[in-house]
Amino acid sequence: MALTICFAAGDDNWADYRVPLARALADAGIAAHLSDRAPDPAAVDYIVYAPASPLRDFTPFVNARAVLSLWAGVEKIVGNRTLTQPLVRMVNDELTEGMAEYVVGHVLRHHLGMDAHIHGQDGVWRNTILPPLARERPVTVLGLGALGSEAAKALAALNFPVTGWSRTQKEVPGVRCLSGPAGLEEALRGAAILVLLLPATADTDGLLNAERLALLPKGAVIINPGRGWLIDDEALLAALDGGRVGHATLDVFRVEPLPPDHPYWAHPRVTVTPHIAADTRIGSAAAKLVATIRKIEAGEQVPELVDRTRGY
Repeated sequence: MALTICFAAGDDNWADYRVPLARALADAGIAAHLSDRAPDPAAVDYIVYAPASPLRDFTPFVNARAVLSLWAGVEKIVGNRTLTQPLVRMVNDELTEGMAEYVVGHVLRHHLGMDAHIHGQDGVWRNTILPPLARERPVTVLGLGALGSEAAKALAALNFPVTGWSRTQKEVPGVRCLSGPAGLEEALRGAAILVLLLPATADTDGLLNAERLALLPKGAVIINPGRGWLIDDEALLAALDGGRVGHATLDVFRVEPLPPDHPYWAHPRVTVTPHIAADTRIGSAAAKLVATIRKIEAGEQVPELVDRTRGY
Protein backbone atom coordinates (compact mmCIF):
# COMPACT_ATOMS: atom_id res chain seq x y z
CA MET A 1 0.00 0.00 0.00
CA ALA A 2 1.31 3.46 -0.88
CA LEU A 3 2.33 5.78 1.92
CA THR A 4 0.78 9.22 2.26
CA ILE A 5 3.35 11.94 2.90
CA CYS A 6 2.30 15.49 3.72
CA PHE A 7 4.92 18.11 2.91
CA ALA A 8 4.21 20.82 5.49
CA ALA A 9 7.34 22.90 5.16
CA GLY A 10 6.19 26.03 3.33
CA ASP A 11 5.53 26.89 -0.30
CA ASP A 12 9.11 27.82 -1.13
CA ASN A 13 10.44 24.53 0.20
CA TRP A 14 7.70 22.63 -1.62
CA ALA A 15 8.81 24.13 -4.92
CA ASP A 16 12.38 23.04 -4.19
CA TYR A 17 11.69 19.58 -2.76
CA ARG A 18 8.70 18.31 -4.74
CA VAL A 19 10.68 16.74 -7.59
CA PRO A 20 13.83 15.63 -5.67
CA LEU A 21 11.78 14.01 -2.92
CA ALA A 22 9.50 12.23 -5.39
CA ARG A 23 12.58 11.00 -7.26
CA ALA A 24 14.25 9.78 -4.06
CA LEU A 25 11.11 7.87 -3.08
CA ALA A 26 10.93 6.26 -6.54
CA ASP A 27 14.63 5.36 -6.48
CA ALA A 28 14.12 3.66 -3.12
CA GLY A 29 11.14 1.71 -4.44
CA ILE A 30 8.74 3.35 -2.00
CA ALA A 31 5.25 3.93 -3.35
CA ALA A 32 3.92 7.16 -1.92
CA HIS A 33 1.35 9.89 -2.42
CA LEU A 34 3.31 13.10 -1.87
CA SER A 35 1.42 16.37 -1.48
CA ASP A 36 1.66 19.73 0.20
CA ARG A 37 -1.98 19.41 1.22
CA ALA A 38 -3.64 16.99 3.62
CA PRO A 39 -7.39 16.89 2.92
CA ASP A 40 -7.64 13.88 5.24
CA PRO A 41 -5.07 14.27 8.05
CA ALA A 42 -5.98 10.85 9.46
CA ALA A 43 -4.67 9.26 6.25
CA VAL A 44 -1.19 10.83 6.55
CA ASP A 45 1.67 8.47 7.39
CA TYR A 46 4.52 11.00 7.52
CA ILE A 47 4.81 14.77 7.80
CA VAL A 48 7.82 16.63 6.40
CA TYR A 49 8.05 19.82 8.42
CA ALA A 50 9.82 23.18 8.67
CA PRO A 51 8.85 26.23 10.75
CA ALA A 52 7.89 28.08 7.55
CA SER A 53 4.80 25.90 7.51
CA PRO A 54 1.46 27.25 8.73
CA LEU A 55 0.86 23.87 10.39
CA ARG A 56 0.69 24.35 14.16
CA ASP A 57 -1.88 21.78 15.28
CA PHE A 58 -0.76 18.17 14.83
CA THR A 59 -3.76 16.72 16.66
CA PRO A 60 -5.69 15.63 13.51
CA PHE A 61 -2.74 13.53 12.27
CA VAL A 62 -3.69 10.62 14.47
CA ASN A 63 -1.98 7.96 12.34
CA ALA A 64 1.23 9.79 11.44
CA ARG A 65 4.22 7.63 12.23
CA ALA A 66 6.66 10.54 12.47
CA VAL A 67 7.24 14.22 11.82
CA LEU A 68 10.46 14.66 9.83
CA SER A 69 12.09 18.06 10.31
CA LEU A 70 14.06 19.69 7.50
CA TRP A 71 16.11 21.52 10.14
CA ALA A 72 18.85 20.20 12.40
CA GLY A 73 17.53 22.45 15.17
CA VAL A 74 14.06 21.67 16.48
CA GLU A 75 13.65 24.38 19.12
CA LYS A 76 10.77 25.98 17.20
CA ILE A 77 8.67 22.83 17.22
CA VAL A 78 9.75 20.59 20.10
CA GLY A 79 7.64 22.53 22.62
CA ASN A 80 4.42 22.22 20.59
CA ARG A 81 1.98 20.48 22.95
CA THR A 82 -0.09 19.09 20.06
CA LEU A 83 2.94 17.27 18.67
CA THR A 84 2.74 13.79 20.14
CA GLN A 85 4.15 11.98 17.12
CA PRO A 86 7.85 10.99 17.05
CA LEU A 87 9.97 13.93 15.88
CA VAL A 88 13.10 13.36 13.80
CA ARG A 89 15.65 16.12 13.19
CA MET A 90 17.67 16.53 10.01
CA VAL A 91 21.27 15.35 10.16
CA ASN A 92 23.11 14.51 6.97
CA ASP A 93 26.69 14.35 5.78
CA GLU A 94 26.60 17.46 3.60
CA LEU A 95 25.16 19.63 6.36
CA THR A 96 27.84 18.34 8.73
CA GLU A 97 30.61 18.90 6.18
CA GLY A 98 29.41 22.45 5.54
CA MET A 99 29.46 23.29 9.24
CA ALA A 100 32.95 21.85 9.71
CA GLU A 101 34.21 23.90 6.75
CA TYR A 102 32.70 27.12 8.14
CA VAL A 103 34.21 26.53 11.56
CA VAL A 104 37.66 25.62 10.23
CA GLY A 105 37.64 28.58 7.85
CA HIS A 106 36.86 31.14 10.54
CA VAL A 107 39.15 29.56 13.13
CA LEU A 108 42.03 29.78 10.62
CA ARG A 109 41.03 33.33 9.71
CA HIS A 110 41.38 34.48 13.31
CA HIS A 111 44.34 32.22 14.10
CA LEU A 112 46.37 33.62 11.19
CA GLY A 113 45.17 37.21 11.65
CA MET A 114 43.94 37.42 8.07
CA ASP A 115 41.75 40.47 8.67
CA ALA A 116 44.80 42.68 9.22
CA HIS A 117 45.88 42.06 5.63
CA ILE A 118 42.48 41.80 3.98
CA HIS A 119 41.27 45.10 5.48
CA GLY A 120 44.63 46.79 6.02
CA GLN A 121 45.81 47.64 2.50
CA ASP A 122 47.38 51.02 3.37
CA GLY A 123 50.68 50.85 1.47
CA VAL A 124 52.76 49.99 4.53
CA TRP A 125 54.84 46.79 4.36
CA ARG A 126 54.48 44.97 7.69
CA ASN A 127 55.98 41.52 8.15
CA THR A 128 56.71 41.49 11.85
CA ILE A 129 53.56 39.75 13.06
CA LEU A 130 54.16 36.02 13.28
CA PRO A 131 51.15 33.98 14.42
CA PRO A 132 51.71 30.98 16.66
CA LEU A 133 51.46 27.52 15.19
CA ALA A 134 48.13 25.76 15.42
CA ARG A 135 49.44 23.50 18.17
CA GLU A 136 49.99 26.62 20.28
CA ARG A 137 46.42 27.97 19.88
CA PRO A 138 43.86 26.15 22.07
CA VAL A 139 40.34 25.92 20.68
CA THR A 140 37.22 24.96 22.64
CA VAL A 141 34.08 23.60 21.00
CA LEU A 142 30.92 23.75 23.12
CA GLY A 143 28.59 21.01 21.91
CA LEU A 144 29.73 17.60 20.74
CA GLY A 145 26.75 16.42 18.75
CA ALA A 146 27.03 15.46 15.09
CA LEU A 147 28.08 18.97 14.03
CA GLY A 148 30.33 19.80 16.96
CA SER A 149 32.16 16.48 16.90
CA GLU A 150 33.02 16.78 13.21
CA ALA A 151 34.16 20.39 13.60
CA ALA A 152 36.30 19.45 16.60
CA LYS A 153 37.91 16.53 14.73
CA ALA A 154 38.63 18.72 11.71
CA LEU A 155 40.39 21.28 13.91
CA ALA A 156 42.34 18.59 15.74
CA ALA A 157 43.51 17.24 12.37
CA LEU A 158 45.15 20.65 11.79
CA ASN A 159 47.05 20.28 15.10
CA PHE A 160 44.94 22.67 17.14
CA PRO A 161 44.69 21.47 20.75
CA VAL A 162 40.92 21.02 20.90
CA THR A 163 38.80 20.77 24.02
CA GLY A 164 35.19 19.77 23.61
CA TRP A 165 32.41 20.22 26.14
CA SER A 166 29.00 18.60 26.27
CA ARG A 167 26.22 18.19 28.79
CA THR A 168 27.08 14.51 29.22
CA GLN A 169 30.50 12.95 28.75
CA LYS A 170 31.47 12.15 25.15
CA GLU A 171 34.46 10.53 23.50
CA VAL A 172 35.77 12.13 20.30
CA PRO A 173 39.08 10.93 18.82
CA GLY A 174 41.85 13.52 19.14
CA VAL A 175 39.73 15.81 21.33
CA ARG A 176 39.93 16.37 25.09
CA CYS A 177 36.32 15.93 26.18
CA LEU A 178 34.84 17.57 29.27
CA SER A 179 31.33 17.68 30.70
CA GLY A 180 29.29 19.11 33.53
CA PRO A 181 29.54 22.54 35.23
CA ALA A 182 33.17 22.15 36.33
CA GLY A 183 34.11 20.95 32.86
CA LEU A 184 32.43 23.98 31.29
CA GLU A 185 34.43 26.36 33.44
CA GLU A 186 37.68 24.58 32.56
CA ALA A 187 36.80 24.54 28.86
CA LEU A 188 36.15 28.29 28.85
CA ARG A 189 39.28 29.21 30.77
CA GLY A 190 41.45 27.55 28.14
CA ALA A 191 39.68 28.84 25.02
CA ALA A 192 41.79 31.17 22.91
CA ILE A 193 39.10 30.53 20.28
CA LEU A 194 35.62 29.44 21.36
CA VAL A 195 33.18 27.74 18.97
CA LEU A 196 29.51 27.46 19.96
CA LEU A 197 27.62 24.47 18.55
CA LEU A 198 25.15 23.68 21.32
CA PRO A 199 21.43 23.18 20.70
CA ALA A 200 18.91 25.78 21.82
CA THR A 201 17.24 24.55 24.99
CA ALA A 202 16.05 26.08 28.25
CA ASP A 203 19.41 25.12 29.78
CA THR A 204 21.52 26.75 27.05
CA ASP A 205 19.53 29.99 26.71
CA GLY A 206 22.02 32.76 27.54
CA LEU A 207 24.68 30.20 28.47
CA LEU A 208 27.44 32.61 27.45
CA ASN A 209 26.61 35.35 29.92
CA ALA A 210 28.78 37.95 31.62
CA GLU A 211 30.00 35.52 34.28
CA ARG A 212 31.14 32.93 31.75
CA LEU A 213 32.56 35.48 29.33
CA ALA A 214 34.77 36.66 32.20
CA LEU A 215 36.34 33.19 32.33
CA LEU A 216 37.75 33.46 28.82
CA PRO A 217 41.39 34.45 28.28
CA LYS A 218 41.73 38.14 27.48
CA GLY A 219 41.31 38.73 23.74
CA ALA A 220 39.59 35.40 23.05
CA VAL A 221 37.70 34.97 19.80
CA ILE A 222 34.12 33.67 19.72
CA ILE A 223 32.60 31.92 16.70
CA ASN A 224 28.88 31.15 16.92
CA PRO A 225 27.34 29.13 14.09
CA GLY A 226 25.12 27.23 16.53
CA ARG A 227 22.14 29.13 17.93
CA GLY A 228 21.58 32.81 18.70
CA TRP A 229 20.02 31.91 22.04
CA LEU A 230 23.38 30.76 23.39
CA ILE A 231 24.70 34.30 23.83
CA ASP A 232 23.66 37.12 26.15
CA ASP A 233 24.00 39.88 23.54
CA GLU A 234 24.43 42.77 25.98
CA ALA A 235 27.07 40.86 27.90
CA LEU A 236 28.97 40.04 24.72
CA LEU A 237 28.94 43.66 23.55
CA ALA A 238 30.27 44.75 26.95
CA ALA A 239 33.00 42.09 26.78
CA LEU A 240 33.98 43.27 23.30
CA ASP A 241 34.09 46.92 24.39
CA GLY A 242 36.13 46.01 27.48
CA GLY A 243 38.64 43.90 25.55
CA ARG A 244 37.81 40.60 27.23
CA VAL A 245 36.68 39.31 23.84
CA GLY A 246 38.85 40.26 20.88
CA HIS A 247 36.38 39.45 18.11
CA ALA A 248 33.07 37.67 17.60
CA THR A 249 32.05 36.02 14.35
CA LEU A 250 28.30 35.43 14.57
CA ASP A 251 26.14 33.50 12.13
CA VAL A 252 22.97 33.08 14.20
CA PHE A 253 20.89 35.51 16.23
CA ARG A 254 17.89 35.70 18.51
CA VAL A 255 16.02 37.68 15.83
CA GLU A 256 16.60 36.82 12.18
CA PRO A 257 17.17 38.58 9.90
CA LEU A 258 19.31 40.65 12.24
CA PRO A 259 17.66 44.11 12.43
CA PRO A 260 19.56 46.84 10.51
CA ASP A 261 19.98 48.93 13.66
CA HIS A 262 21.42 46.12 15.79
CA PRO A 263 24.77 47.11 17.38
CA TYR A 264 26.48 44.03 15.95
CA TRP A 265 26.38 45.44 12.42
CA ALA A 266 28.47 48.50 13.23
CA HIS A 267 30.78 47.03 15.87
CA PRO A 268 34.40 46.97 14.66
CA ARG A 269 35.12 43.64 16.33
CA VAL A 270 32.04 41.76 15.17
CA THR A 271 31.60 39.86 11.92
CA VAL A 272 28.01 39.10 10.95
CA THR A 273 27.29 36.28 8.52
CA PRO A 274 23.61 35.73 7.54
CA HIS A 275 22.95 32.21 8.89
CA ILE A 276 25.01 30.56 6.16
CA ALA A 277 27.35 28.34 8.18
CA ALA A 278 25.51 25.18 7.21
CA ASP A 279 22.24 24.73 5.42
CA THR A 280 20.22 21.72 4.38
CA ARG A 281 21.12 20.77 0.82
CA ILE A 282 18.07 19.63 -1.07
CA GLY A 283 19.36 16.51 -2.81
CA SER A 284 21.01 14.93 0.21
CA ALA A 285 18.17 16.04 2.50
CA ALA A 286 15.59 14.33 0.26
CA ALA A 287 17.66 11.14 0.33
CA LYS A 288 17.94 11.39 4.13
CA LEU A 289 14.18 11.81 4.53
CA VAL A 290 13.58 8.70 2.45
CA ALA A 291 16.23 6.73 4.34
CA THR A 292 14.53 7.67 7.61
CA ILE A 293 11.14 6.56 6.30
CA ARG A 294 12.66 3.22 5.24
CA LYS A 295 14.12 2.71 8.72
CA ILE A 296 10.83 3.46 10.45
CA GLU A 297 8.89 1.20 8.09
CA ALA A 298 11.40 -1.59 8.79
CA GLY A 299 11.11 -1.12 12.55
CA GLU A 300 14.72 0.04 12.87
CA GLN A 301 16.07 2.60 15.32
CA VAL A 302 16.43 6.18 14.11
CA PRO A 303 19.44 7.91 15.73
CA GLU A 304 18.08 11.36 14.92
CA LEU A 305 14.90 10.83 16.95
CA VAL A 306 14.42 13.83 19.24
CA ASP A 307 14.46 13.28 22.99
CA ARG A 308 11.67 15.57 24.22
CA THR A 309 13.10 15.73 27.75
CA ARG A 310 16.42 17.13 26.43
CA GLY A 311 14.86 19.22 23.67
CA TYR A 312 17.06 17.86 20.87
